[in-house]
Amino acid sequence: MKKALLLSVVASVAVMAGGDIAPVVVAEPVVVEEVSGWDFSGQAALYYQTLSEADFLGTGDPSLFDQTSSMADFGLQLRAVNKDVFWGIGFGGEVTGLATLNLENWMVSNVMQGTGGTDPLTGGWISQLYTTYGFGNTSIKLGRQELPKSLSPFAFSENWNIFRNTFDAALVVNTDLPDTTLVGAWVYGGNHNGAGAGTDMSNFRSFNDHDGIYMLTVQNKSIENLTVTGSYYYAADFIKQNAHILWGDAKYGFSDYVVAGQMGTWIDGDFGKDNDSFAWGLKGSGNFGMFDASLAYTSVDDGGVQGLSNVNVGGIKTPLYTQLILNQGFISYDSDTFVARAGMKALGGKFGVAYNYSDLGAARDLGTGEGEYNEFDLTYKTKVFNGSTTLFAGYIYQDASYDVTPKADFDQNVLRFWGRYNF
Repeated sequence: MKKALLLSVVASVAVMAGGDIAPVVVAEPVVVEEVSGWDFSGQAALYYQTLSEADFLGTGDPSLFDQTSSMADFGLQLRAVNKDVFWGIGFGGEVTGLATLNLENWMVSNVMQGTGGTDPLTGGWISQLYTTYGFGNTSIKLGRQELPKSLSPFAFSENWNIFRNTFDAALVVNTDLPDTTLVGAWVYGGNHNGAGAGTDMSNFRSFNDHDGIYMLTVQNKSIENLTVTGSYYYAADFIKQNAHILWGDAKYGFSDYVVAGQMGTWIDGDFGKDNDSFAWGLKGSGNFGMFDASLAYTSVDDGGVQGLSNVNVGGIKTPLYTQLILNQGFISYDSDTFVARAGMKALGGKFGVAYNYSDLGAARDLGTGEGEYNEFDLTYKTKVFNGSTTLFAGYIYQDASYDVTPKADFDQNVLRFWGRYNF
């Protein structure tokens, strides 16, 4: 089989059970070399997180490493891929399982991901199952699949947890036009990536009242070092709205520097401009040998939607340039946010530091009061055993105050550790 142009891209907008969730986007084709026969791979992961001073969660101000304030999981994932099973048709499948290793009986009180059913702490699900086919400059991918954030900012597979969420989608990509990629997508549904036993990763719910979300994306690279993407999304019945979503982004790189801008709007065709949402952001970054640094700013005007159009439909994160480890509940609503980041390669890995300040116009989903939010992240990541294993350690400090009830102020410390072995 010749090189196949496979799509790993999508866009979607969806209804969130309980009042979160939102739009979708983007696309970019990936050219993959032919692989003869079946390719088998997998990963095993161990994850632990603990926090202190978390009385706003109702846990009674526990200390770090207390059982009541800690959560953990062990996970195993197995996959098989064949790019040409017969007649140019490819296939991919993946199964995923989670287990507590009995840690909930002495070390932790919760898990990072749940599996639903009679035992939400231990179980499994089919995380990917898809077919592919390509002809000329057109490729098709049908079924359950991962979607990368770089290609689908509002329907992407989040990598902060044990395992990534996935989507049920039909995608078509065409590159006949010079330096241009055209993408059409229909995203039927997916599971939801969140923390705790209440998250059911085996539940693949439908989007847009079983009608799915429709997307058309055009991406152009005609100007050297510049990538411009524009997308349009339509959901006829999204939270009882006739929703139209427009999103655009541009990135320009020169030497060791990159400047970028993003902009999106949610237009409610039923309720009018008072229910629309608008977000935009700017970012600049550079590499300086063993160091790197960046500055970012985002602004969200939530209108009557309260920022729903700025949250990943498959999880809790946002595509905003100011997204850090735990700030998504604050930057995605009516807020102006500044973030400074720096990184340093040392001790066989990379240290990272980041600071977030948000001026809150509407404090999360708790009310309409104003406030502010601060977050400080300190991280270290390294690869060991010839690159097969990734280790991560992170410290996060959060401080927030806002003029709403029942909680006006909180601060907390979070420690997060995980290891991931790929085979």
